[in-house]
Amino acid sequence: MAEVTNELMYEVLKALRDDVARVQDGQQDIRTELQAIRGHMLAVQTDIGNVYTILARHDLRLGRIERRLEIVDEPVG
Repeated sequence: MAEVTNELMYEVLKALRDDVARVQDGQQDIRTELQAIRGHMLAVQTDIGNVYTILARHDLRLGRIERRLEIVDEPVG
């Protein structure tokens, strides 16, 4: 079995430190990508909200047009 020396321990710890640094860099990349995804999701949610607002306005306008033209089906009941 190889003798455990301070130099060997130092080399192992140095390699471990480099590995941890690479993992931390990868985590930072993942965080950056997640922030970008969150930003896109917020934009999509805002766009969907705007579409619903526009559809609601069009629905109201269509209702007024139908009433004015007297082509509205009377509710049953």
